[in-house]
Parts: sequence; C-alpha cells; structure tokens
Amino acid sequence: MKKIAVVTGATSGIGKAVAQVLAAQQFNLILTGRRKERLDALKAELGRKYKCDVLPLCFDIRDREATEQMIASLPAVWKKIDVLVNNAGLSAGLEPLHEGNPDDWNQMIDTNIKGLLHISRVVSALMVERRSGHIVHISSIAGRDVYPRGNVYCATKAAVDALTLGMRMDLLPHGVKVSSIAPGMVETEFSLVRFKGNQERAARVYEHMTPLSAADVADALWYVVSRPAHVCVQDMLLMPSAQANATQVHRMPSPESPMNDSSK
Repeated sequence: MKKIAVVTGATSGIGKAVAQVLAAQQFNLILTGRRKERLDALKAELGRKYKCDVLPLCFDIRDREATEQMIASLPAVWKKIDVLVNNAGLSAGLEPLHEGNPDDWNQMIDTNIKGLLHISRVVSALMVERRSGHIVHISSIAGRDVYPRGNVYCATKAAVDALTLGMRMDLLPHGVKVSSIAPGMVETEFSLVRFKGNQERAARVYEHMTPLSAADVADALWYVVSRPAHVCVQDMLLMPSAQANATQVHRMPSPESPMNDSSK
C-alpha cells in the first residue's frame, strides 16, 4: 500500500518539486494551494507520469475553518497520512520596520505561522491516533540569521524553528517525527512575490551566483523522510556553495564587468 503525503503550497517552487519527488517515490499525494488550475495541472502530470493518486485541495491555509473542514472531509483512506510537508510560506516587502506595511506583516504571520499551525493541528491529531507520521517544516536561514530589512519575515521563520522544537517534544511519545529543512537562497517565485511582481528587482537577487533550486530542496527532503523509523534528521541547513550565511554571498563578476577588463 502506498504511503500518503500532504504538501502545502504545492502549486509552484519547492512545494511543486517536493510533490514531484514524492510521486516518483510512489507516494499518493494530497496537494494544497490557492490556484486551482495549477493544482489540477499538477494532478494530471503526476498521475500520468508516476501512476499515483493525487487529491488536490484548493483552499487558503490562513483560513482555519476551511483547513479543518478540508481535512475532516477527507475519505477515510486519505486520512492515513504518513508525511506532512509544511511548505506554504512567503515573504512580502523588504523595508525597515519603521517603513513596513502592516498588511504585509499580517500576510506573512497568517501564512508562515498561523497557516502552519492550522494544518499541523488537524494532521498531527490523525498521526497521533495512528501513532505514526513525520512532519517536515520548510523553514529558512532567515529563522536563524536575521538580516537587515528582513524583520517580520525573519521573525516568522524563527517562530517556525521554535514550533519545530516544541512539536517535536509534544509528539515524541506518540511516534511522530518532526523535522525542519532551512534553505538559503533558492531561485523560485519567492523574490517575485516579495517584490510584488517586480521581475527586474527579483532577478537581481540571484545575479552572478548559483542559488539552490527547488529540486535541491526536494532532494534533501526525500533524504529526511526516507530514513528508517528509528532515525530522525531533526534539522538540516541547506545552503548554496556561494552563500556563507544570510548576508554573505560570493558573486562572480559578469564578463562585462570592469573587474574583468584585462586592459586595466
């Protein structure tokens, strides 16, 4: 019988890559997101390519009632969830706190913290009942290493790290593992969302260096969830080779840069 995984924020980036990796490893999938057309397209792709069952659930995890209702209404066979990947999250804005937009703050807090809590509460209860399961949070280097203008986003990811520790202790007697993967720079829609669709500004984040890809993070996640039952990879920090911490990135100059002009 195939295992079942829930992946939140599965319509793009890391979530989509995680869904693809788990499907390739013969998981059946419950995929959540707010963009129905993308969920339906991913269901068709994974079902065709990997012959797995995919249940797309289109709702906003910021909405506690909707989250509880969606999980409660699952058919009994789909409630035997083995893995929950809390991937849904975002960053909005990059301003110093005194210039920050409170609407951006609420969006990050409601998604990155409350959304994670909403779905973890209901899925962990199912795991406790079965005395088996694995919850993996996709956190961030930002939760460990605060950077200028990152204020509220960094705070939300620090909260994810604290929740990881707390949930691990709470769920320990019930046979449920809790892990965290904290990536550094990953080239996805992250910066495009942060800068509200400004493609030029988003592209500059990854200039002259090689960031992680969503597939890199998904590969790390598969390592974490594929360990034997007696092994728990509790925390993983995953960084591009060109990044030392949240603020130090080694960028190679472009060929057009004056630094590469051999005549000088």
